[in-house]
Amino acid sequence: MSSVDTIVIQGGRVVSTSGATAADVIVEGERIAAVVAPASVASMAATTSGARVVDAAGCYVVPGGVDVHTHLQLPMSPEATSSDTFETGSAAAAWGGTTTLIDFAGQMKGMHVRDAVEERLAEADGQCAIDYGFHLSMGDVDEIALKEMGSLVDEGITSFKFFMAYPGVYYSDDGQILRAMQRSAELGALTMMHAENGIAIDVLRDQAASRGDTGSVWHGRTRPSRLESEAVHRAAALAEVAGAPLYIVHLTSGDALEQVTWARQRGLNVFAETCPQYLYLSIDEHLDQPGIDGLRHICSPPLRHHENHDTLWKGLRRDELAVVSTDHCPFCDNEKLLGTDDFRVTPNGLGSIEHRMDLIHAGVIAGEISVARWVETCSTTPARLFGMYPQKGVIAPGSDADIVVYDPTVTQILGTDTHHMNLDHSVWEGMEIPGQVRTVISRGSFVIDDRTYVGRAGHGQFLRRDVSDLLV
Repeated sequence: MSSVDTIVIQGGRVVSTSGATAADVIVEGERIAAVVAPASVASMAATTSGARVVDAAGCYVVPGGVDVHTHLQLPMSPEATSSDTFETGSAAAAWGGTTTLIDFAGQMKGMHVRDAVEERLAEADGQCAIDYGFHLSMGDVDEIALKEMGSLVDEGITSFKFFMAYPGVYYSDDGQILRAMQRSAELGALTMMHAENGIAIDVLRDQAASRGDTGSVWHGRTRPSRLESEAVHRAAALAEVAGAPLYIVHLTSGDALEQVTWARQRGLNVFAETCPQYLYLSIDEHLDQPGIDGLRHICSPPLRHHENHDTLWKGLRRDELAVVSTDHCPFCDNEKLLGTDDFRVTPNGLGSIEHRMDLIHAGVIAGEISVARWVETCSTTPARLFGMYPQKGVIAPGSDADIVVYDPTVTQILGTDTHHMNLDHSVWEGMEIPGQVRTVISRGSFVIDDRTYVGRAGHGQFLRRDVSDLLV
């Protein structure tokens, strides 16, 4: 990995939540030292002192992307583990302009919270090319687990995920969720929710299988958006009773977004993320295909009908949707084919950790959102919500030198031959999009240097996160 004492990024437009401004950025060591006027005395002085100069003419200079929802080397079943390791997945994230990710430590039924966390920390240690943190997914809410939440907050794990789906694995009932929300409120922590009515969904899935409806499209048809919106509403109601902030993960539909809007209009601290697949892919065009073509598109919640795309983009414009993450959880074809005869066996998840910044920038070019909103939803707001701001998510003096030089004039074609994810197919195959990362700097060290990977496993550090500055 290339590291120099001083870096000067010149000639670009620095993007913040208020827009793009012509400025030069001076990096000293791991931190941003100054953001100055182009060709200013400070910029010229740094240049003549032997600093490494990065020419960003014609480019955006943006804070490194913050992806707060990934699943690297996640065992889904004895036969299927997500194909990107911490090493390959973090490198692929960097190729796409992401410099911070938050993954999950998963506590399943009968597992001690501490064991789940220590196991995950050990797996990631020394493997990541970029900085990383963890949420805790809690699948067994009991007195011991509730007490342990306090210790984890002290150790920098300040967000806890619960599931209204997956009975028998991660599912928590309303009483367990309420108790956990009350505990989160005491700690100032953030409750994350997978909001689907898993009890009802399992009935529909079993009914479909008994009729012989086992193709991939039935994964979507048995998880209707109404059962997502019902769960979002219920989660928001429980959060209101508990006095707890709530973050809805991977929201997919206009139905569900209505419930987030309802909650926010009540003055509740309810936030939601969506993912690129729910802005571009659909049940009709992608999931409703025979064989491997359909199976590749199985994720949960499922892809929705195309008309939801416009609604979700509008939600991003209006700040009804606060964040874009990936829910990156890729499986190779041999694992997807486990569900050839029954969609219920297919491991759920898609690969997009490398493409998030590009796909949302394409929305900027298409007029869906502004360039400021691109940075806000992909970097600044996730950093703020998950206790990393202003260390992450902004280009400002004193912040970590996590910086991306992004060329909006390049056109690229996504696909298996060009991506860097450890995945033998791409749900984005052949998609032509405007814009591409040119250079990525993580804490003052080059990870991508003019489209060449110079990063290394072990550069990334575990982030001990604070509680959110948006929730106090």
